[in-house]
Amino acid sequence: MPMTPCPYLPEYDGKTAKRHGLERGAGFYLDALRFAQGHWLEGKPAQALLQLNKALSADLRRDEAILIEWPWPYAALKWILEKSADGNQGFLGNPVRHFQHLATRMSGPRKEVRIARAWKCFHISRRVLEGKGDFPLDGRQIAREGIFIPREKG
Repeated sequence: MPMTPCPYLPEYDGKTAKRHGLERGAGFYLDALRFAQGHWLEGKPAQALLQLNKALSADLRRDEAILIEWPWPYAALKWILEKSADGNQGFLGNPVRHFQHLATRMSGPRKEVRIARAWKCFHISRRVLEGKGDFPLDGRQIAREGIFIPREKG
């Protein structure tokens, strides 16, 4: 069954991965979004989510043109989760646990903003996937490391 493209992601042009080095600007962001679409179309929602992670690590100012054309991919995350929660679109994994781990193990440049984005993805995942399968938190990590999960902002 052919996959429907995610309407919140740009078209995938079928090209191989481009190397951006340490550059995390508009080109990096757009490529990550395109690769997310490519993975989605190949029936790999978990891989698509990993590309959304990459996109969310981009170093962009709020007024950059790329964000006008392709806003931060929270709508794409929600759409992919809604379409793949039943497991019929390929392997999804556990996005709730994934984003919990991502938020609590973040390091590197601009760590604070990337942590905030990971928690936002965590909350979107919990909300969308609630009652749709087995997507638990990592309670063991929470207990062992004393993790505090921030409240979802309105």
